[in-house]
Amino acid sequence: MNLFHYPHRRFNALTGEWILVSPQRTNRPWQGSVEEAPEEKIPPYDPKCYLCPGNERAGGVKNPKYKKTFVFTNDFSTLLEDTPAQSLEEKNIFKANAERGKCKVICFSPRHDLTLALMENADIKEVIDVWINQCKESEEEDFINYIQIFENRGPMMGCSNPHPHGQIWSSETVPVLPTLEGLRQKEYYEEHSCCLLCNYLALELDKRER
Repeated sequence: MNLFHYPHRRFNALTGEWILVSPQRTNRPWQGSVEEAPEEKIPPYDPKCYLCPGNERAGGVKNPKYKKTFVFTNDFSTLLEDTPAQSLEEKNIFKANAERGKCKVICFSPRHDLTLALMENADIKEVIDVWINQCKESEEEDFINYIQIFENRGPMMGCSNPHPHGQIWSSETVPVLPTLEGLRQKEYYEEHSCCLLCNYLALELDKRER
């Protein structure tokens, strides 16, 4: 019997959770969302794109005619720097704390059709340099304790614009999952005197299953 052909639980070493996996469900008929293939030909500039150089953004601000990587504060930020400090608690059940932070948008290139995978090495380095500089800038803020750089691509992933771009979120508190993963790695090291992620990588490379 092959365990991985049947329902089973798998241990997530980074969180300590046991996750239910049901591989047999991949055989079921699928009538859910299907993402359409992207357009074969994407123009280098789209006059309707609110991230292209010189165009007006959704918030009404006009982009400069930028030639390289362009950074701006998200017009519809999830986090705000000027959020007033306040909290709420009712009967030790309903709890809420105000959260401050910053959200930046990074347009990798003025080209509407260039993803990171298609950019020249020198241009990719410039994007990385922007990441570094933005992180250093956020680190200078006393209230920032966590920085996350990420990219969503495609409407299925919640991306609202096809122009290649990413985001940097800087927040006042460290989110739950990174906190938990950090604690798990610390516990693993204290118990085994070695690095959890290093051992995980070595095992993956040895098994060569994916």
